[in-house]
Amino acid sequence: MREILGRRRKLSLRRAGRSAVLTAALTCATEWQWPVLPGVGLQPGIGRVRECGCPDPDCAVPGAHPFDPGLLAATTDARMVRWWWTNRPEAPVVLATGGRAPCAVSLPAVAGARALAALDRAGVRLGPVVATPTRWSLLVAPYSLEVLGELLHRQDWVPGSLRFHGDGGYVVLPPSPTGAGRVRWERAPRPDGSTAGPGAGNGRMPRAGSVRMLRTGRLDSSARPWLPDVATLVDVLVEKSADSGTSGGGSRLAH
Repeated sequence: MREILGRRRKLSLRRAGRSAVLTAALTCATEWQWPVLPGVGLQPGIGRVRECGCPDPDCAVPGAHPFDPGLLAATTDARMVRWWWTNRPEAPVVLATGGRAPCAVSLPAVAGARALAALDRAGVRLGPVVATPTRWSLLVAPYSLEVLGELLHRQDWVPGSLRFHGDGGYVVLPPSPTGAGRVRWERAPRPDGSTAGPGAGNGRMPRAGSVRMLRTGRLDSSARPWLPDVATLVDVLVEKSADSGTSGGGSRLAH
């Protein structure tokens, strides 16, 4: 009897997790009009290790990238999103950046934590921040390559560990499972630009219809998440990436 109850509990937990990923994808696509598609995901490997579902045995970002379908398939169509995640309930949620969708700047997790602390001290309003055990990504308002080039040209040096996700790029969103661990919100999306504070993300996407913070403490999705301009963040992100000791080389213009 205990074994049967244990199996039922595990099945219930799996279903709850799958529902959370589908809800996240639908929230992005239908409430916020962010184009999404399923990532390649993970598959069983040797022992308990899970490997990337793509053919590359040395994949640098296991599970956390588009493969089939490709990035150009990203959509805001609810029927397509439901079909994708009904057939692949554990697939990561991939946001296609650029265009009318958010862009992002990502950096190593250690540098990301220091950057957020510095930006908080400076009183800079932050948008959503996506976190994995290895990297953090700050979502920002859409920017053009020309604007980004001008901003980076002013820097003496740009660490190679600082990456910019614009047109043709992507970011994996919570609560996606990846080879590096489950993706979570370090700062959850808020339409008014406020954030829940450091470490307040619970790893799940706010449910559809639950994005604005009300007096009751609930969230309401009547507006898209607020996004900062990349120009307000880039100086601090460059500085903290360089100070973290994880520069990974660098250049004057790394995009």
